[in-house]
Amino acid sequence: MTGPARRLSRFPRPARRLPRLPHLTRLPRIPRPGLRTTLALAFATIAALVAVVIGTLGYHAAAQLIWDDETADFGAAVDSVGRQVQREVLFPGDFAGPSGLSADLVRPIRVTTQSLDPDGTVLPGTARLDLPLVPADQELARAEQPGGTSIGLRHQQGEGYRVAVVSLGGRRGAVQVIQQVGPTEALLTTLRTRTVALVAVVAVLAGAAGRLLAGRITGRLVRLTAAAELVAASGRLDVQVPAAGTDEVGRLGRAFDRMLARLATAKENQRRLVQDAGHELRTPLTSLRTNLAVLPSLDRLPPAEQAALMSDLAEEARELTQLVEELVALAADRKADGQPTEVVLADVVREAAAQARRRSGRQIVVDADATVVTVRPDALARAVGNLLDNAAKFDPAGTGPIEVVVRGPRVEVRDRGPGIEAADLDRVFDRFYRATAARSLPGSGLGLAIVHEVARSHGGTAFAGNREGGGAVIGFTLGS
Repeated sequence: MTGPARRLSRFPRPARRLPRLPHLTRLPRIPRPGLRTTLALAFATIAALVAVVIGTLGYHAAAQLIWDDETADFGAAVDSVGRQVQREVLFPGDFAGPSGLSADLVRPIRVTTQSLDPDGTVLPGTARLDLPLVPADQELARAEQPGGTSIGLRHQQGEGYRVAVVSLGGRRGAVQVIQQVGPTEALLTTLRTRTVALVAVVAVLAGAAGRLLAGRITGRLVRLTAAAELVAASGRLDVQVPAAGTDEVGRLGRAFDRMLARLATAKENQRRLVQDAGHELRTPLTSLRTNLAVLPSLDRLPPAEQAALMSDLAEEARELTQLVEELVALAADRKADGQPTEVVLADVVREAAAQARRRSGRQIVVDADATVVTVRPDALARAVGNLLDNAAKFDPAGTGPIEVVVRGPRVEVRDRGPGIEAADLDRVFDRFYRATAARSLPGSGLGLAIVHEVARSHGGTAFAGNREGGGAVIGFTLGS
Protein backbone atom coordinates (compact mmCIF):
# COMPACT_ATOMS: atom_id res chain seq x y z
CA MET A 1 0.00 0.00 0.00
CA THR A 2 1.37 3.47 -0.91
CA GLY A 3 1.86 6.29 1.57
CA PRO A 4 -1.04 8.50 0.55
CA ALA A 5 -3.34 5.53 0.47
CA ARG A 6 -2.15 4.51 3.92
CA ARG A 7 -2.79 8.02 5.23
CA LEU A 8 -6.25 8.13 3.75
CA SER A 9 -7.17 4.86 5.43
CA ARG A 10 -6.71 6.45 8.84
CA PHE A 11 -9.81 8.55 8.46
CA PRO A 12 -13.02 6.71 9.50
CA ARG A 13 -15.70 6.28 6.95
CA PRO A 14 -18.83 8.31 7.58
CA ALA A 15 -21.62 6.22 9.06
CA ARG A 16 -24.41 5.39 6.68
CA ARG A 17 -27.66 6.99 7.71
CA LEU A 18 -30.64 4.76 7.61
CA PRO A 19 -33.69 6.21 5.95
CA ARG A 20 -36.16 7.54 8.45
CA LEU A 21 -39.29 5.49 8.56
CA PRO A 22 -42.51 7.38 8.27
CA HIS A 23 -44.35 7.89 11.51
CA LEU A 24 -46.86 5.13 11.96
CA THR A 25 -50.13 6.29 13.39
CA ARG A 26 -51.96 3.84 15.57
CA LEU A 27 -55.41 3.13 14.34
CA PRO A 28 -58.16 3.63 16.88
CA ARG A 29 -59.29 0.41 18.49
CA ILE A 30 -62.71 -0.68 17.41
CA PRO A 31 -64.81 -1.45 20.46
CA ARG A 32 -65.88 -5.04 20.75
CA PRO A 33 -69.61 -5.68 20.51
CA GLY A 34 -71.51 -6.57 23.63
CA LEU A 35 -72.40 -10.10 24.66
CA ARG A 36 -75.99 -9.70 23.49
CA THR A 37 -74.92 -8.58 20.00
CA THR A 38 -72.27 -11.30 19.85
CA LEU A 39 -74.78 -14.02 20.71
CA ALA A 40 -77.31 -12.64 18.23
CA LEU A 41 -74.69 -12.60 15.47
CA ALA A 42 -73.57 -16.10 16.43
CA PHE A 43 -77.14 -17.41 16.30
CA ALA A 44 -77.77 -15.70 12.95
CA THR A 45 -74.50 -16.96 11.49
CA ILE A 46 -75.09 -20.54 12.62
CA ALA A 47 -78.69 -20.49 11.40
CA ALA A 48 -77.60 -18.98 8.06
CA LEU A 49 -74.88 -21.61 7.62
CA VAL A 50 -77.31 -24.40 8.43
CA ALA A 51 -79.89 -22.91 6.06
CA VAL A 52 -77.27 -22.52 3.32
CA VAL A 53 -76.10 -26.10 3.71
CA ILE A 54 -79.64 -27.50 3.81
CA GLY A 55 -80.80 -25.21 0.99
CA THR A 56 -77.81 -26.09 -1.20
CA LEU A 57 -78.22 -29.80 -0.63
CA GLY A 58 -81.98 -29.55 -1.17
CA TYR A 59 -81.59 -27.47 -4.31
CA HIS A 60 -79.05 -29.84 -5.83
CA ALA A 61 -81.18 -32.86 -4.93
CA ALA A 62 -84.31 -31.26 -6.43
CA ALA A 63 -82.41 -30.13 -9.53
CA GLN A 64 -80.99 -33.59 -10.01
CA LEU A 65 -84.44 -35.15 -9.67
CA ILE A 66 -85.95 -32.69 -12.15
CA TRP A 67 -83.18 -33.23 -14.69
CA ASP A 68 -83.39 -36.98 -14.24
CA ASP A 69 -87.15 -36.85 -14.71
CA GLU A 70 -86.87 -34.72 -17.86
CA THR A 71 -84.12 -36.96 -19.23
CA ALA A 72 -86.18 -40.06 -18.49
CA ASP A 73 -89.20 -38.57 -20.26
CA PHE A 74 -87.11 -37.65 -23.26
CA GLY A 75 -85.46 -41.08 -23.38
CA ALA A 76 -88.85 -42.80 -23.08
CA ALA A 77 -90.20 -40.79 -26.04
CA VAL A 78 -87.16 -41.59 -28.17
CA ASP A 79 -87.35 -45.31 -27.31
CA SER A 80 -91.08 -45.33 -28.08
CA VAL A 81 -90.52 -43.80 -31.55
CA GLY A 82 -87.60 -46.18 -32.22
CA ARG A 83 -89.64 -49.27 -31.38
CA GLN A 84 -92.58 -48.03 -33.46
CA VAL A 85 -90.55 -47.43 -36.61
CA GLN A 86 -88.93 -50.85 -36.27
CA ARG A 87 -92.25 -52.70 -35.91
CA GLU A 88 -93.93 -51.26 -39.03
CA VAL A 89 -93.21 -49.28 -42.13
CA LEU A 90 -93.92 -45.61 -41.48
CA PHE A 91 -93.73 -42.47 -43.53
CA PRO A 92 -93.10 -38.86 -42.41
CA GLY A 93 -96.74 -37.97 -42.95
CA ASP A 94 -97.87 -40.60 -40.45
CA PHE A 95 -96.69 -38.27 -37.66
CA ALA A 96 -98.59 -35.23 -38.98
CA GLY A 97 -101.84 -33.80 -37.59
CA PRO A 98 -103.58 -34.17 -34.23
CA SER A 99 -104.48 -37.79 -34.99
CA GLY A 100 -101.00 -38.75 -36.11
CA LEU A 101 -98.67 -41.19 -34.42
CA SER A 102 -96.81 -38.41 -32.61
CA ALA A 103 -99.94 -37.61 -30.58
CA ASP A 104 -100.13 -41.19 -29.33
CA LEU A 105 -96.38 -41.48 -28.71
CA VAL A 106 -95.67 -38.26 -26.85
CA ARG A 107 -99.03 -37.30 -25.33
CA PRO A 108 -98.13 -38.44 -21.73
CA ILE A 109 -94.78 -36.63 -21.70
CA ARG A 110 -93.52 -33.08 -22.24
CA VAL A 111 -91.88 -33.52 -25.69
CA THR A 112 -92.83 -32.70 -29.26
CA THR A 113 -92.04 -34.23 -32.69
CA GLN A 114 -91.65 -33.09 -36.26
CA SER A 115 -90.99 -35.10 -39.45
CA LEU A 116 -88.18 -34.83 -41.99
CA ASP A 117 -88.49 -35.58 -45.72
CA PRO A 118 -85.98 -37.91 -47.37
CA ASP A 119 -83.97 -34.88 -48.36
CA GLY A 120 -83.69 -33.84 -44.67
CA THR A 121 -86.08 -30.88 -44.68
CA VAL A 122 -88.93 -30.43 -42.20
CA LEU A 123 -92.18 -31.77 -43.62
CA PRO A 124 -94.81 -29.00 -43.90
CA GLY A 125 -97.65 -29.54 -41.47
CA THR A 126 -95.42 -31.24 -38.88
CA ALA A 127 -93.16 -28.28 -38.07
CA ARG A 128 -93.24 -27.28 -34.42
CA LEU A 129 -89.94 -25.43 -34.07
CA ASP A 130 -87.63 -23.75 -36.55
CA LEU A 131 -84.47 -25.57 -35.50
CA PRO A 132 -81.29 -25.57 -37.55
CA LEU A 133 -80.63 -28.80 -39.41
CA VAL A 134 -77.31 -30.58 -39.31
CA PRO A 135 -75.78 -33.05 -41.83
CA ALA A 136 -76.59 -35.95 -39.49
CA ASP A 137 -80.30 -35.20 -39.95
CA GLN A 138 -80.05 -35.65 -43.74
CA GLU A 139 -78.01 -38.85 -43.38
CA LEU A 140 -80.60 -40.39 -41.06
CA ALA A 141 -83.43 -39.24 -43.36
CA ARG A 142 -81.79 -41.16 -46.29
CA ALA A 143 -80.82 -44.19 -44.17
CA GLU A 144 -81.93 -47.67 -45.29
CA GLN A 145 -82.22 -49.19 -41.80
CA PRO A 146 -85.03 -47.97 -39.52
CA GLY A 147 -84.35 -46.96 -35.89
CA GLY A 148 -81.03 -45.20 -36.33
CA THR A 149 -80.82 -42.44 -33.73
CA SER A 150 -78.78 -39.30 -33.18
CA ILE A 151 -79.15 -37.22 -29.95
CA GLY A 152 -77.75 -33.73 -29.30
CA LEU A 153 -78.35 -30.29 -27.82
CA ARG A 154 -79.25 -27.37 -30.10
CA HIS A 155 -79.96 -23.67 -29.56
CA GLN A 156 -82.33 -21.36 -31.31
CA GLN A 157 -82.84 -17.70 -30.32
CA GLY A 158 -81.22 -18.19 -26.94
CA GLU A 159 -83.27 -21.27 -26.08
CA GLY A 160 -81.82 -24.74 -25.57
CA TYR A 161 -83.38 -27.95 -26.97
CA ARG A 162 -82.66 -31.64 -26.71
CA VAL A 163 -83.09 -33.14 -30.20
CA ALA A 164 -83.17 -36.84 -31.09
CA VAL A 165 -83.45 -37.81 -34.79
CA VAL A 166 -84.84 -41.32 -35.46
CA SER A 167 -84.53 -42.82 -38.99
CA LEU A 168 -87.69 -44.29 -40.61
CA GLY A 169 -85.58 -46.50 -42.91
CA GLY A 170 -85.89 -47.20 -46.63
CA ARG A 171 -84.85 -43.62 -47.42
CA ARG A 172 -88.33 -42.50 -46.36
CA GLY A 173 -87.24 -39.75 -43.95
CA ALA A 174 -86.83 -39.35 -40.19
CA VAL A 175 -88.61 -38.11 -37.06
CA GLN A 176 -87.24 -35.46 -34.69
CA VAL A 177 -88.12 -35.85 -30.99
CA ILE A 178 -87.62 -32.44 -29.32
CA GLN A 179 -87.60 -31.41 -25.66
CA GLN A 180 -87.30 -27.74 -24.70
CA VAL A 181 -84.74 -27.15 -21.91
CA GLY A 182 -85.79 -23.57 -21.10
CA PRO A 183 -88.82 -24.37 -18.89
CA THR A 184 -86.69 -26.73 -16.80
CA GLU A 185 -83.99 -24.11 -16.44
CA ALA A 186 -86.61 -21.49 -15.54
CA LEU A 187 -88.02 -23.86 -12.92
CA LEU A 188 -84.58 -24.40 -11.44
CA THR A 189 -83.89 -20.65 -11.47
CA THR A 190 -87.13 -20.05 -9.58
CA LEU A 191 -86.23 -22.81 -7.13
CA ARG A 192 -82.76 -21.31 -6.64
CA THR A 193 -84.17 -17.82 -6.09
CA ARG A 194 -86.68 -19.08 -3.56
CA THR A 195 -83.96 -21.07 -1.78
CA VAL A 196 -81.78 -17.95 -1.48
CA ALA A 197 -84.75 -15.92 -0.25
CA LEU A 198 -85.57 -18.63 2.28
CA VAL A 199 -81.97 -18.62 3.55
CA ALA A 200 -82.10 -14.83 3.91
CA VAL A 201 -85.43 -14.98 5.75
CA VAL A 202 -84.11 -17.71 8.05
CA ALA A 203 -80.99 -15.66 8.78
CA VAL A 204 -83.04 -12.56 9.60
CA LEU A 205 -85.47 -14.52 11.77
CA ALA A 206 -82.57 -16.30 13.46
CA GLY A 207 -80.89 -12.97 14.15
CA ALA A 208 -84.10 -11.55 15.64
CA ALA A 209 -84.73 -14.71 17.67
CA GLY A 210 -81.07 -14.78 18.69
CA ARG A 211 -81.20 -11.17 19.86
CA LEU A 212 -84.37 -11.86 21.82
CA LEU A 213 -82.93 -15.02 23.34
CA ALA A 214 -79.58 -13.34 24.01
CA GLY A 215 -81.45 -10.51 25.73
CA ARG A 216 -83.17 -13.00 28.02
CA ILE A 217 -79.88 -14.78 28.69
CA THR A 218 -77.73 -11.70 29.19
CA GLY A 219 -80.32 -9.50 30.86
CA ARG A 220 -79.45 -10.78 34.32
CA LEU A 221 -75.74 -10.58 33.48
CA VAL A 222 -76.18 -6.95 32.49
CA ARG A 223 -77.99 -6.21 35.76
CA LEU A 224 -75.35 -8.12 37.71
CA THR A 225 -72.60 -6.16 35.93
CA ALA A 226 -74.38 -2.90 36.77
CA ALA A 227 -74.59 -3.96 40.43
CA ALA A 228 -70.88 -4.84 40.49
CA GLU A 229 -69.96 -1.52 38.87
CA LEU A 230 -72.11 0.34 41.42
CA VAL A 231 -70.36 -1.47 44.27
CA ALA A 232 -66.94 -0.69 42.76
CA ALA A 233 -67.80 2.98 42.16
CA SER A 234 -69.63 3.80 45.40
CA GLY A 235 -68.31 1.23 47.86
CA ARG A 236 -71.87 0.43 48.90
CA LEU A 237 -72.53 -3.13 49.99
CA ASP A 238 -76.34 -2.90 50.23
CA VAL A 239 -76.87 -3.07 46.46
CA GLN A 240 -79.75 -5.22 45.28
CA VAL A 241 -78.31 -8.13 43.28
CA PRO A 242 -80.44 -10.10 40.76
CA ALA A 243 -80.30 -13.69 41.98
CA ALA A 244 -83.26 -15.32 40.23
CA GLY A 245 -83.01 -18.58 38.30
CA THR A 246 -81.37 -21.92 38.87
CA ASP A 247 -78.82 -21.74 36.05
CA GLU A 248 -75.21 -20.56 36.19
CA VAL A 249 -76.25 -16.89 36.04
CA GLY A 250 -78.61 -17.38 38.98
CA ARG A 251 -75.89 -19.17 40.94
CA LEU A 252 -73.46 -16.37 40.13
CA GLY A 253 -75.96 -13.78 41.34
CA ARG A 254 -76.58 -15.64 44.61
CA ALA A 255 -72.84 -16.11 45.17
CA PHE A 256 -72.27 -12.39 44.54
CA ASP A 257 -75.09 -11.54 46.93
CA ARG A 258 -73.61 -13.78 49.63
CA MET A 259 -70.21 -12.24 49.02
CA LEU A 260 -71.63 -8.75 49.52
CA ALA A 261 -73.41 -9.90 52.68
CA ARG A 262 -70.18 -11.33 54.08
CA LEU A 263 -68.28 -8.19 53.12
CA ALA A 264 -70.93 -6.07 54.82
CA THR A 265 -70.70 -8.25 57.93
CA ALA A 266 -66.90 -8.08 57.90
CA LYS A 267 -67.03 -4.31 57.47
CA GLU A 268 -69.47 -3.96 60.35
CA ASN A 269 -67.35 -6.23 62.53
CA GLN A 270 -64.30 -4.21 61.64
CA ARG A 271 -66.06 -0.99 62.54
CA ARG A 272 -67.23 -2.41 65.85
CA LEU A 273 -63.78 -3.80 66.58
CA VAL A 274 -62.15 -0.43 65.94
CA GLN A 275 -64.70 1.37 68.08
CA ASP A 276 -64.50 -1.13 70.92
CA ALA A 277 -60.72 -1.28 70.71
CA GLY A 278 -60.50 2.49 70.86
CA HIS A 279 -62.75 2.50 73.92
CA GLU A 280 -60.79 -0.22 75.69
CA LEU A 281 -57.40 1.27 74.84
CA ARG A 282 -58.43 4.66 76.17
CA THR A 283 -58.46 3.53 79.82
CA PRO A 284 -54.92 2.06 80.07
CA LEU A 285 -53.52 4.85 77.91
CA THR A 286 -55.10 7.50 80.17
CA SER A 287 -53.65 5.80 83.23
CA LEU A 288 -50.26 5.55 81.52
CA ARG A 289 -50.30 9.26 80.66
CA THR A 290 -51.22 10.12 84.23
CA ASN A 291 -48.39 8.07 85.69
CA LEU A 292 -45.95 9.31 83.04
CA ALA A 293 -46.82 12.89 84.04
CA VAL A 294 -45.69 12.08 87.58
CA LEU A 295 -42.36 10.57 86.47
CA PRO A 296 -40.47 13.94 86.28
CA SER A 297 -41.04 14.40 90.02
CA LEU A 298 -40.34 10.76 90.87
CA ASP A 299 -37.29 11.63 92.96
CA ARG A 300 -39.40 13.81 95.25
CA LEU A 301 -41.79 10.95 96.11
CA PRO A 302 -41.33 8.66 99.08
CA PRO A 303 -39.76 5.29 98.27
CA ALA A 304 -43.06 3.45 98.83
CA GLU A 305 -44.92 5.68 96.36
CA GLN A 306 -42.08 5.35 93.86
CA ALA A 307 -42.33 1.57 94.04
CA ALA A 308 -46.12 1.72 93.70
CA LEU A 309 -45.85 4.04 90.68
CA MET A 310 -43.35 1.79 88.92
CA SER A 311 -45.49 -1.24 89.72
CA ASP A 312 -48.56 0.49 88.24
CA LEU A 313 -46.63 1.39 85.10
CA ALA A 314 -45.44 -2.19 84.66
CA GLU A 315 -48.97 -3.57 85.21
CA GLU A 316 -50.55 -1.10 82.81
CA ALA A 317 -47.91 -1.86 80.17
CA ARG A 318 -48.55 -5.58 80.62
CA GLU A 319 -52.32 -5.12 80.32
CA LEU A 320 -51.86 -2.90 77.28
CA THR A 321 -49.57 -5.49 75.67
CA GLN A 322 -52.06 -8.27 76.40
CA LEU A 323 -54.91 -6.20 74.98
CA VAL A 324 -52.99 -5.48 71.78
CA GLU A 325 -52.04 -9.14 71.38
CA GLU A 326 -55.65 -10.24 71.81
CA LEU A 327 -56.84 -7.61 69.35
CA VAL A 328 -54.33 -8.82 66.81
CA ALA A 329 -55.36 -12.44 67.40
CA LEU A 330 -59.03 -11.56 67.01
CA ALA A 331 -58.61 -9.42 63.90
CA ALA A 332 -56.04 -11.62 62.15
CA ASP A 333 -57.05 -13.82 59.27
CA ARG A 334 -57.80 -17.35 60.40
CA LYS A 335 -55.40 -18.64 57.72
CA ALA A 336 -52.55 -17.23 59.84
CA ASP A 337 -53.01 -20.22 62.14
CA GLY A 338 -52.06 -22.63 59.38
CA GLN A 339 -53.94 -25.18 57.37
CA PRO A 340 -56.37 -27.61 59.04
CA THR A 341 -54.58 -30.73 60.25
CA GLU A 342 -55.85 -34.02 61.62
CA VAL A 343 -54.83 -34.22 65.29
CA VAL A 344 -55.83 -35.99 68.50
CA LEU A 345 -57.89 -33.43 70.39
CA ALA A 346 -56.61 -34.62 73.77
CA ASP A 347 -52.99 -33.89 72.75
CA VAL A 348 -53.78 -30.25 71.91
CA VAL A 349 -55.75 -29.81 75.15
CA ARG A 350 -53.00 -31.36 77.32
CA GLU A 351 -50.36 -29.12 75.76
CA ALA A 352 -52.50 -26.01 76.33
CA ALA A 353 -53.16 -27.17 79.94
CA ALA A 354 -49.43 -27.58 80.59
CA GLN A 355 -48.75 -24.01 79.42
CA ALA A 356 -51.60 -22.63 81.53
CA ARG A 357 -50.32 -24.62 84.53
CA ARG A 358 -46.93 -22.94 84.21
CA ARG A 359 -48.45 -19.47 83.88
CA SER A 360 -50.93 -19.68 86.76
CA GLY A 361 -49.43 -22.32 89.01
CA ARG A 362 -52.90 -23.87 89.30
CA GLN A 363 -53.70 -27.57 89.29
CA ILE A 364 -55.39 -28.54 86.01
CA VAL A 365 -56.89 -32.00 85.47
CA VAL A 366 -57.57 -33.23 81.92
CA ASP A 367 -60.11 -36.00 81.27
CA ALA A 368 -60.08 -36.68 77.54
CA ASP A 369 -60.93 -39.46 75.12
CA ALA A 370 -59.06 -40.27 71.90
CA THR A 371 -61.19 -38.20 69.52
CA VAL A 372 -59.43 -37.22 66.28
CA VAL A 373 -60.41 -33.90 64.71
CA THR A 374 -59.33 -31.80 61.74
CA VAL A 375 -58.49 -28.34 63.09
CA ARG A 376 -55.96 -25.55 63.01
CA PRO A 377 -53.92 -26.61 66.05
CA ASP A 378 -52.59 -23.14 66.97
CA ALA A 379 -56.06 -21.58 66.95
CA LEU A 380 -57.48 -24.47 68.99
CA ALA A 381 -54.65 -24.22 71.54
CA ARG A 382 -55.30 -20.48 71.87
CA ALA A 383 -58.99 -21.09 72.55
CA VAL A 384 -58.30 -23.73 75.22
CA GLY A 385 -55.64 -21.50 76.79
CA ASN A 386 -58.10 -18.59 76.98
CA LEU A 387 -60.67 -20.83 78.70
CA LEU A 388 -58.09 -21.96 81.27
CA ASP A 389 -56.86 -18.40 81.89
CA ASN A 390 -60.46 -17.30 82.37
CA ALA A 391 -61.08 -20.11 84.88
CA ALA A 392 -57.89 -19.27 86.82
CA LYS A 393 -58.81 -15.56 86.90
CA PHE A 394 -62.27 -16.14 88.36
CA ASP A 395 -61.09 -18.78 90.86
CA PRO A 396 -57.96 -17.16 92.30
CA ALA A 397 -58.26 -18.91 95.64
CA GLY A 398 -57.88 -22.28 94.00
CA THR A 399 -60.42 -24.14 96.12
CA GLY A 400 -60.32 -27.00 93.67
CA PRO A 401 -58.51 -28.06 90.52
CA ILE A 402 -59.56 -26.70 87.14
CA GLU A 403 -61.07 -29.56 85.18
CA VAL A 404 -60.97 -30.02 81.43
CA VAL A 405 -63.31 -32.64 79.96
CA VAL A 406 -63.06 -33.73 76.32
CA ARG A 407 -65.80 -35.96 74.92
CA GLY A 408 -65.87 -36.28 71.19
CA PRO A 409 -65.59 -32.83 69.55
CA ARG A 410 -66.75 -31.12 72.77
CA VAL A 411 -64.37 -29.37 75.17
CA GLU A 412 -65.50 -28.18 78.64
CA VAL A 413 -63.51 -26.20 81.23
CA ARG A 414 -64.95 -26.38 84.75
CA ASP A 415 -63.94 -24.17 87.68
CA ARG A 416 -65.09 -23.53 91.26
CA GLY A 417 -65.36 -19.78 91.00
CA PRO A 418 -68.43 -17.59 91.67
CA GLY A 419 -70.17 -18.70 88.45
CA ILE A 420 -71.93 -16.51 85.89
CA GLU A 421 -74.91 -14.27 86.55
CA ALA A 422 -78.02 -15.20 84.57
CA ALA A 423 -78.04 -11.76 82.92
CA ASP A 424 -74.48 -12.28 81.68
CA LEU A 425 -74.83 -15.79 80.18
CA ASP A 426 -75.87 -14.52 76.77
CA ARG A 427 -73.12 -11.89 76.57
CA VAL A 428 -69.98 -13.53 77.92
CA PHE A 429 -68.72 -14.17 74.39
CA ASP A 430 -69.26 -10.59 73.18
CA ARG A 431 -66.16 -8.59 72.43
CA PHE A 432 -64.97 -6.39 75.32
CA TYR A 433 -67.92 -7.39 77.45
CA ARG A 434 -67.05 -7.68 81.11
CA ALA A 435 -69.53 -8.64 83.77
CA THR A 436 -69.97 -6.40 86.79
CA ALA A 437 -68.12 -8.86 89.02
CA ALA A 438 -65.18 -8.97 86.57
CA ARG A 439 -64.57 -5.26 86.11
CA SER A 440 -62.14 -5.16 89.02
CA LEU A 441 -60.16 -8.07 87.59
CA PRO A 442 -57.44 -7.78 84.94
CA GLY A 443 -58.33 -8.58 81.35
CA SER A 444 -59.67 -7.05 78.20
CA GLY A 445 -62.90 -8.90 77.63
CA LEU A 446 -61.55 -10.48 74.46
CA GLY A 447 -60.51 -13.93 75.67
CA LEU A 448 -63.92 -15.57 75.39
CA ALA A 449 -64.66 -13.65 72.15
CA ILE A 450 -61.60 -15.37 70.66
CA VAL A 451 -62.94 -18.73 71.88
CA HIS A 452 -66.23 -18.01 70.12
CA GLU A 453 -64.47 -17.04 66.87
CA VAL A 454 -62.29 -20.16 66.91
CA ALA A 455 -65.30 -22.42 67.48
CA ARG A 456 -67.29 -20.69 64.74
CA SER A 457 -64.42 -20.91 62.27
CA HIS A 458 -64.32 -24.69 62.88
CA GLY A 459 -68.05 -25.09 62.30
CA GLY A 460 -68.92 -25.31 66.00
CA THR A 461 -70.33 -23.14 68.78
CA ALA A 462 -69.26 -21.81 72.16
CA PHE A 463 -71.37 -22.31 75.29
CA ALA A 464 -71.38 -21.16 78.91
CA GLY A 465 -73.29 -22.21 81.99
CA ASN A 466 -73.09 -22.70 85.74
CA ARG A 467 -71.80 -25.81 87.45
CA GLU A 468 -73.69 -27.66 90.12
CA GLY A 469 -72.18 -26.92 93.50
CA GLY A 470 -70.72 -23.61 92.32
CA GLY A 471 -68.49 -22.50 89.53
CA ALA A 472 -68.83 -22.17 85.77
CA VAL A 473 -68.72 -24.50 82.81
CA ILE A 474 -67.46 -22.83 79.63
CA GLY A 475 -66.41 -24.56 76.43
CA PHE A 476 -66.99 -25.13 72.77
CA THR A 477 -67.83 -27.77 70.21
CA LEU A 478 -66.16 -28.43 66.88
CA GLY A 479 -67.98 -29.15 63.64
CA SER A 480 -67.47 -32.33 61.65
